[in-house]
Amino acid sequence: MLTTLLPVPLAPEISLHLVDGPVGLFDLTGGEFRSDRPPPFWAFVWAGGQALARYVLDHPGEVRGKTVLDLATGSGVAAIAAAKAGAAAVGITDIDPDAIAAAHRNATANNVTLSDHVEDPDVILAGDVFYSPTVAEQMTARLRAEKGRSVLVGDPGRGYFPERLFEPVAEYTVPVPVALEEAETLTTTVWRMR
Repeated sequence: MLTTLLPVPLAPEISLHLVDGPVGLFDLTGGEFRSDRPPPFWAFVWAGGQALARYVLDHPGEVRGKTVLDLATGSGVAAIAAAKAGAAAVGITDIDPDAIAAAHRNATANNVTLSDHVEDPDVILAGDVFYSPTVAEQMTARLRAEKGRSVLVGDPGRGYFPERLFEPVAEYTVPVPVALEEAETLTTTVWRMR
């Protein structure tokens, strides 16, 4: 898949290899969802990840000197922000091996290092992970199990976000591709798990 190294709209300190042009997620899959291969979520920088990256860059004390795990990393934007903000180590996870490869490629473009594993993280980041009922249920269970850790989530109001479990810490107007979101911006909140 052809990507271009582009600055992140809300966090231009970070550049990512992204699809350039008026293309939506399912335009890249021939309009169909295949259970054997996830759509290339990693080829876009989603609103929740952008907001989370902006928050971490503006509040480096949230991650400085700490171990961080970015769940469902996608392009790696939140993980890269944590590394740039001084995290001691940043691990990434994603069900799509192509996303892990993309996050590492993007980390290299930003002169930071990400790990495929981090032991006992202090901080959990999750950007734009509540986009379907099934995924939201899985992510909620996973995040609720992270007792004693700081959990930060970026969410643009996808509809399946369990707001009762979180408190808002920041809100951003995030530029997004119209072909992807059917809007030019999304109001996106960074939340802290209670």
